Amino acid sequence: MEQESSSLRDRLLGRLPQPENIAAFREETASLLAKHEKALATEYWTNQLIALCAVALLLFANSIWGPNANSTWGLKLTKTTTITCDVMAGVLFFLSILNGLQQFIYRNQVKLLKEVKQVQLQVLELQASLQKGEGR
Repeated sequence: MEQESSSLRDRLLGRLPQPENIAAFREETASLLAKHEKALATEYWTNQLIALCAVALLLFANSIWGPNANSTWGLKLTKTTTITCDVMAGVLFFLSILNGLQQFIYRNQVKLLKEVKQVQLQVLELQASLQKGEGR
């Protein structure tokens, strides 16, 4: 069991960049996290737009233009068209909920990635300080 854990330790440490490249690793990490944050913002606004379209479709189909409207102007939608619009709005709401769930999962993955990168940076800094201590 000891050899297996040592092997795992060596493989994990082998994936880390060398201590000389700490500054480059920090820059790469910062750009990676910025890219993920931008993607999260895009997903958020996409989700908001889908939900807004669903609300607009519901309001359009069930407002003064609907089949029970008493006004003499505007569109006169049939009952079938109103039902179709309501179903489409329901589908859009469902897609909005799924997209929100996906966004929640992705946000947690980004948080976990951020923590892992922080731990990797700490390990690199410790390795660098140990090498400096041995070099004295």
